[in-house]
This record gives sequence, structure tokens and C-alpha cells, in this order.
Amino acid sequence: MERLNYFVHNPKITAETFYFPMLQQFLNSWEGMAMTLTLDTSVLWDEYCLIEVCLVWGGRSIPLGQTVLSHSSATDGFEDYCPVLETTLRLPPPGCSVTLLADRGFEHGALIRWLREYQWSWAIRAKSDLNITRSNGKTSAVADLLPPEGEAYLFREVTVLQDIQCHLATANLALARQPWAVLSDVPPSLQTFEVYGQRFGGIEPHFKDYKSAGFELICSHLRDPQALNCLLMLLAAATLIAIAVALVVVHEGRRKIFDWHSLRGFSFLQLGLREIQRLCYQRLPIPLLPTLPRKSPPPATASLKKRTHIEQQIEFSRITVFST
Repeated sequence: MERLNYFVHNPKITAETFYFPMLQQFLNSWEGMAMTLTLDTSVLWDEYCLIEVCLVWGGRSIPLGQTVLSHSSATDGFEDYCPVLETTLRLPPPGCSVTLLADRGFEHGALIRWLREYQWSWAIRAKSDLNITRSNGKTSAVADLLPPEGEAYLFREVTVLQDIQCHLATANLALARQPWAVLSDVPPSLQTFEVYGQRFGGIEPHFKDYKSAGFELICSHLRDPQALNCLLMLLAAATLIAIAVALVVVHEGRRKIFDWHSLRGFSFLQLGLREIQRLCYQRLPIPLLPTLPRKSPPPATASLKKRTHIEQQIEFSRITVFST
């Protein structure tokens, strides 16, 4: 434990030196592919804020960039998370098209201008009090542009945050518990909600894996941003290695040794951790690790309820398109 404590407090142990080269090797086969990234935050001990940019893959998120700040709020300014975005720029292989998904806390003009500068596509959930100026010159708050229950409104060519030209899609469904309003650089359609919905299946389970379901970060007792950054880099590397080990298990047809579901019920992280535990117990070597497949596999479905939820078709009683 003393050696590990020294390791995480060593300023020379950085993601640039250890994690990013490994991540780039795992993404070697992704040249020219479309990549969906999420930007989100999580609070640790009501004292620190973890900011991450992750790749959505296999129903989970794989960290590309992350940092820990010493403040207790999950809301950050652009200057707080811009360095994390900057570190991810060189990670996608050549020719990749990138789409960034973010929640309402990232409804910042500076972020959207940054995304435009680097030609990233984006979909960001809008706050209800955001002012929207439509192409006919009328300005309304998002709350006034929400449709009746069961309907969707698609607004083309709107202006937000003074000078940003984009599109707005709003929907109101009982199963969503609250209306949705999504800003995007892509002309709106029902697929706008499908694209943005990928954020929910990836980043929240990933944070849970860090905190309790996989690595018990909360039990580390670390209270130093530098040490937490180093530890989280190690957890990101462990996540990537476990996922790659799980790919070997699935490819070799050994999944049901750990997972008895008819379809995959465990995440690739959980499968990989169980296989690594078996290898360590039997004193066997870690297998040669493959790169991440270009096609993202479907998410794990441990129950019929979850499978039904994932496969559920959402229908609207009416879809209205506003072009002026």
C-alpha cells in the first residue's frame, strides 16, 4: 500500500506517458470510423468533481480524457473542462468523424464554438429557460416550445446564445418523466433523440463502475486531486484491459463460464474482471489483447425487463416541423 501511495503521488506518472499510447493502440482499427463521445461530470465525497470525455462503446463508456477538480459542484465552466477536451483531440485515428453528447450543464456558447472550430458534430440538452430565436425572428424560452404529451416539435435553423446557428428538437413522453429539448448542429429528426439517448446508456453505468460496481473508488480515502487523477488513470487503463480480455472470452465462446444469460448479461468490464481473477488464481498469463472492434456490440441485457426497455419502439402521436 505504501508503494501504491507513492505511485499515485508521483507527478511523473501521467496519462500522456502511460494511458494515451495504450488507448491509441486499442483504437488502431478505427480509422475513418464515426465516434460518439460523451462529456459529463460526477461528484466525489461532495468535495471533488470528476470531469470525463468518454467513447460510447458496447453500452458503456471508455475514458479518453479525465481530470479531478477541487470543488463540490457538478456544474463547471468551459475553462474547467476545456483542457480535457484538448487532450482528446489527438486520440481519434485519422479520418474519424466525432459527435459529442452533453447534458444541460454544458450548454455553453464557448463549448459549441470550440466544437465548430475542430469540426466535431454535437447534441446538447437545453435548459428550459434558454432563449431560442427562430428564423421568423420570434424569441421564446425552451419551456414555451415544448409540445403536448406524446408529440415532438422539430425546429430548423434557430439561434441560441447570441450568435450560434443550430437546430432544436423537443419531445414530451410520459415514459421519459420530463420533456426533452436537444440542440444539435444536424437538422432535427426523430433520430436526434436516438443519438442523444446514447449518453444515458454509457456514462452513468461507467461512473457506477468506478465508484461501487467495479473498483470501489469511494474506499480509496484519497483526498488529493493529483493522486486522484493518477488513480483514475490507472482505473481507466484497468477498464480498457478488462474489456479487451472480455473480447477474448467472448470470441473463444467461454462467456457462459461467467455469464449464464442467453444473451450477454454482464458488461465487458465485469466479464473481463472475472476472467482476470481466474487467470491470477490459476497463475496463467493475460492473453494477447485485441483492438476494439469497429462495430460497437449491443449493450448487456441481464433481464427481460432491461431487454424490453432497450428494444422498445417509441411512437409519437404527432410530429410537427417548424421551418420558419
